[in-house]
Amino acid sequence: MASPSTAVPWIPPVLYTAVLAGGIYHAAVSGGPAHLARVAGFVAGLALLLALEVFERRCRKPSSPVRGEAVLLAVRLLLFTAVAALDGSGVSRALFVLVPFTAYLAFGRRAGVLCGAGCVALLVVGYTLWVPRWWVRAEYVSDLLMFGLALALAGSMAAVAVREQQARARLEGVLAELEDSHEQLAAYALRVAELSTADERNRVAREIHDSLGHHLTAVAIQLEKAEAFRELDPPASAKAVSDARWSAGRALTEVRESVSALRDARPFSLTRALADLVRHFGDDRMTVTLQVTGDEAGYGAEPLTALYRAAQEALTNAQRHGRATRIDVTAAYGEVAARLVVADNGRGFAAVPTDRPGGTGFGIRGMRERVELLGGRVDIDGQPTPREAGGAVVTVTVTVPRCPIPVGSAG
Repeated sequence: MASPSTAVPWIPPVLYTAVLAGGIYHAAVSGGPAHLARVAGFVAGLALLLALEVFERRCRKPSSPVRGEAVLLAVRLLLFTAVAALDGSGVSRALFVLVPFTAYLAFGRRAGVLCGAGCVALLVVGYTLWVPRWWVRAEYVSDLLMFGLALALAGSMAAVAVREQQARARLEGVLAELEDSHEQLAAYALRVAELSTADERNRVAREIHDSLGHHLTAVAIQLEKAEAFRELDPPASAKAVSDARWSAGRALTEVRESVSALRDARPFSLTRALADLVRHFGDDRMTVTLQVTGDEAGYGAEPLTALYRAAQEALTNAQRHGRATRIDVTAAYGEVAARLVVADNGRGFAAVPTDRPGGTGFGIRGMRERVELLGGRVDIDGQPTPREAGGAVVTVTVTVPRCPIPVGSAG
């Protein structure tokens, strides 16, 4: 709780000053040398009360124990009694208003009410002992009523002061929590920036592998083919060089598109990109077909780009590692999700090199990461079977939702 010196610091000094003025004025008009000693004691008592206020304001700790509050209240009560006994004007009775006021602030509402009732009872007992039939004398009844009214006003002021201090304490607590929250948010923002940087590095790595890596691989394959068929089949060698030139040009175009996308997003058509990719991937040794159903309108660039990168990776693996002679690419746009299926009759994913024991190649992992970040999934059936069986031994199925759902937000 609080004390009057901290909750409402101006009330006690103002009251002491008013009582001092009233007492000195009464002593001056009544006159007589016999009053000097009482006036001196009266003034000394009020000076002690003021000194007590100054001491409490400067030396009292905010978390003083209850015993210390009780001692201060008892000292005040003794000084109030002494000053009232030395004051012939009767104005000093107003000091007792501070008793329930102080008790309310220091110990709570119940203590304030009890002290107020005690002060009223003490005044009634005093009137009964020293003023015969006081209850029929208007001035004493009026004094009692005014004293009770003053006690009620003092209690109301104490309640307001307590609520104001409680609100201030709550506000300070809220401000402290806000400062802690601000520090936590700053730490979270720093962490998010670090994670965003790491995510961007991973994204750029996937883009480099899926775009430049694919085209550079295609260029290498076509140049090897051109060199192998240079003497045996000049037309096939010339076509391989042409395809290599197209792959190099396409790589440069995709780099420019990626840089341009950072400034101004351009619409991406998966159907057109797949048709262009399939047309330049097939040759006289490998047949690549494309079947598209549905409409890609309504799909964002991210899911469509993820399917395109998956198609690049699957086609590159089938050509370079699977030694496939036929690849079937199917794209289906549904109401809630799009699906890409790449099936070939090659040697299966057992022929794909890995960068760690028991793991998959970087391209496969990058494909999975890209798709899973959108809430999709990648299914690979890569069990090797004899090519003579006639069926596709590798089937890559990639599904992405129409509206990307970040991993971890579902459920």
